[in-house]
Amino acid sequence: MRLHRLDVTAFGPFGGSQTVDFDALSAAGLFLLHGPTGAGKTSVLDAVCYALYGSVPGARQTGQGLSLRSDHADAGTRTEVRLELTVAGRRLEVSRQPPWERPKRRGSGTTTDKAQSLLREYDAPARVWKDLSRSHQEIGAEFEQLLGMSREQFCQVVLLPQGDFARFLRADAEARGKLLGRLFDTRRFAEAEKRLAERRRATEARVREGDAALLADAHRMQQEAGDAMPLPELAPGEPGLAEAVLGAAAVARSTARERLTVAHCRLSAAESAQAAADRALADVRELARLQGRFAQARQRAAQLEERSAAHRETQTRMERGRKAEMVAPALELREAADAEHRAAAAAEARARGPLPETFTDAGPAGLAAAARRAAEELGGLESARRAEQRLAEIADERAGLDRQERADEDVLREAAGWLAGWDDTRAELQARIDSAQEAATRSEQLAVQRDPARRRLGAARMRDQLAGDTEGAQKRVLAAERQALQTRAHWLDLKEQRLSGIAAELAAHLTDGEPCAVCGATEHPAPARKVAGHVDREAEERALAASRHADEQRTEAERRLGVVREALAAATAEAGDAPTARLAAEADELERAYAQARRDASALHPAHEELRRAERERERRQAELRQAEVAAASRIARRDTLERETATLEEELAQARGTAGSVAARAAQLERQVALLTDAADTARAAEDTAQRLKDADARLADAAYRAGFETPQAAAAALLDDAEHRELQRRLDAWQSEEAAVRAVLAEADTAAAAQQPPADPAAAERDAAAADQRLRDAASARDWAARCCAELDRLSARATDGVRRLAPLREEYDRVARLAALTAGTSADNERKMRLESYVLAARLEQVAAAATVRLRRMSSGRYTLVHSDDRTGRGRSGLGLHVVDAWTGRERDTATLSGGETFFASLALALGLADVVTDEAGGVRLDTLFIDEGFGSLDDQTLDEVLDVLDSLRERDRSVGIVSHVADLRRRIHAQLEAVKGRTGSVLRQRGAG
Repeated sequence: MRLHRLDVTAFGPFGGSQTVDFDALSAAGLFLLHGPTGAGKTSVLDAVCYALYGSVPGARQTGQGLSLRSDHADAGTRTEVRLELTVAGRRLEVSRQPPWERPKRRGSGTTTDKAQSLLREYDAPARVWKDLSRSHQEIGAEFEQLLGMSREQFCQVVLLPQGDFARFLRADAEARGKLLGRLFDTRRFAEAEKRLAERRRATEARVREGDAALLADAHRMQQEAGDAMPLPELAPGEPGLAEAVLGAAAVARSTARERLTVAHCRLSAAESAQAAADRALADVRELARLQGRFAQARQRAAQLEERSAAHRETQTRMERGRKAEMVAPALELREAADAEHRAAAAAEARARGPLPETFTDAGPAGLAAAARRAAEELGGLESARRAEQRLAEIADERAGLDRQERADEDVLREAAGWLAGWDDTRAELQARIDSAQEAATRSEQLAVQRDPARRRLGAARMRDQLAGDTEGAQKRVLAAERQALQTRAHWLDLKEQRLSGIAAELAAHLTDGEPCAVCGATEHPAPARKVAGHVDREAEERALAASRHADEQRTEAERRLGVVREALAAATAEAGDAPTARLAAEADELERAYAQARRDASALHPAHEELRRAERERERRQAELRQAEVAAASRIARRDTLERETATLEEELAQARGTAGSVAARAAQLERQVALLTDAADTARAAEDTAQRLKDADARLADAAYRAGFETPQAAAAALLDDAEHRELQRRLDAWQSEEAAVRAVLAEADTAAAAQQPPADPAAAERDAAAADQRLRDAASARDWAARCCAELDRLSARATDGVRRLAPLREEYDRVARLAALTAGTSADNERKMRLESYVLAARLEQVAAAATVRLRRMSSGRYTLVHSDDRTGRGRSGLGLHVVDAWTGRERDTATLSGGETFFASLALALGLADVVTDEAGGVRLDTLFIDEGFGSLDDQTLDEVLDVLDSLRERDRSVGIVSHVADLRRRIHAQLEAVKGRTGSVLRQRGAG
């Protein structure tokens, strides 16, 4: 990842727009970002992080986009960060604008605009930027994927916060684990620990659930077996529960089978007694039935005797009905012939009704002949029909020709009128094109003049502003010089006073018997005494520090005055002596003229398009004129042909229509006449036929009635029975015969007659004896069923318990295996000697890699003295795996990193940060990080160590990296030429680059 350019507007302390050219800064390999506290050095790093991830680093992240806005910005200026960079071989540009509370365009008050983001990629072959996404979350996810790092990892690896690594160097194992866990994303190993613990709990719950189900089956078996099965006194999950339950179940099943055998014996005895009682009851019931059957037969015989007269009358009626059935066919034939004759006569009357009076007396033959003559005349009209249809088609075609002629005349008039004004139209459009072309030429000329005018105006405004800044800078230089002289004079006074009383200061350390540091004497007879107002070493050093500080402030003020004068000279050289107001007026006039020329030139393309459309319209109109002329000549020839055909057809139709209005009307008259005559002839013949059939049917009916024994056909009809009467009479006769036969059969039975001679039977007593025997049988069967059900239920529950024990066996094995693994990864197992969790073990391996990578640079920074090593030793009650020690080559001993001095802690933490950056980079898939930032800490180094640290950082250029150092140390400004300075002021901070190639 290489940064190219950063633009910030109204962000953090920057009230206006500021630009950082990282390409120029990175050319030297090392560059310095410096400035006073609060000027905005860290805000530059915040802007980079915000552009990539949409949020600022760690403690500075508030979660509210409005907090990123500069308090110095104008109300109408929106906060924006734009970063251009290359990552994974792709040149990208990301722009982000946080939510903005701006003044309303209408009325008073404010309104909030939503956050906006844009990601673009540069297409090198096409030399254009292409939009990729406008989603805030999608852009952050895209950079997280491209860099292979989260925001936390990026802030630790690219923005190297030295304070954090100093704390990391001295932290305990738990604090180191938290930081390494965020950087190397070991959540998957922690998740593995969690999953194993959850699986152990789930497996344990399933084992307990299986044991609970086994105990529930045992309770059910105890309910079935009673006291024969004692329950084991074990809880779910305890060893031996399954064996105890299966043993108790076996005892219960044996006892239940013995009870079933006894119940079977009692049931057999009850079944024998019940069978004997049933046989006795059956005998008594049969005797009672035979006695009742004999009495009932005697009663039915008396009833038959009473109905004998009605039976004979029914027989007579049935006999006359059978004779009348011989006459029934002749009767049905006569009725059918009569109905048919009446229907035919009525149809004939209806058919003759519409006919003229000339056909009233005509018979069937006359009517048929008249129908044939009308049909022949109808057939002769077919040719006339076709002629009449063709005449109608000719009329339609002539009407169409008339319509087409009128339409063509309209087209001719419209086209002629439009073409008459073509020359004027073309001249007007050409004039518009010429005018727009002139405006386009004028706008290009004005565009060349705009940029110099704007630059000159900007330089004039800068000149005016810098003129005032120069006066202020001169006053500050004078004030700084006075302050430096005063503090130096004060220091020299204190130094002189201290030198005057140095004897008393030395005498304060004299001890009897010890040699004097000045003269070497061991006796001190009259040591000097401190006088009032004595100046000690600390007071002198404070005065010296104040003097040096005043010198630095004077130097800084002089430098700033030089910068302002250089800027003023540059602005004056470009703007000249012209007043700013005149330059502004000239620039505004150029802008107005340019805008007007652009507006006039914008009509060029529409005028060209309108001219092309007008030319196409002219061609279309001319084509319409030619087509209309051809169509007019064709219509004249067609009209002559149609007029000749019309005259011929009208002469033919006049003969065919006769008195009718049309051929169709004449054909309709003939068709109706043929239909009426044909229908009348058919109905007349049908009436004659039905009259003859009715006469024949009357003769056959009279003959059939005489042969059947009836005096008249009417008598035979009266004796005839319908189906219901016939069935009813036959049913009565059949019932009489059946009843008579049944009574005789019963009275003739020997068993029935013998039973009638015995005493009356008593079925109630026999039923009571049988009911008692049946109750004893049901009791025995219920006892046998209960014993059988108990055995079956105990067998079923025992089999289920056995199956449950079989299923639980592999689950218990799985639980033991998972429990061992969970304890091992959690560090609570006896097999885990160092009590290391899985996540700590992985982090320990990462820490070992980091220590090895950091040692390479630490040895150079410490001139080969120090080496970082990883330790697995436990500390106190904590777990082992994340210890970090330093080996001192001068003593050969390993000691804690907390024993390092301030400067040693700085370069050790710097080496650790660089090593961690390399390891995290490799972990992220080898993403190349070409730009790094190091934040503060250099002030604790001496000159030699500072040189060695800078040599290490400068060596990063061998990997084509650039390193930005964020520091207040003044010596770095002399050592590092490429600088980015943050300068704060009342109107906000500004950024200045210098020494960049």
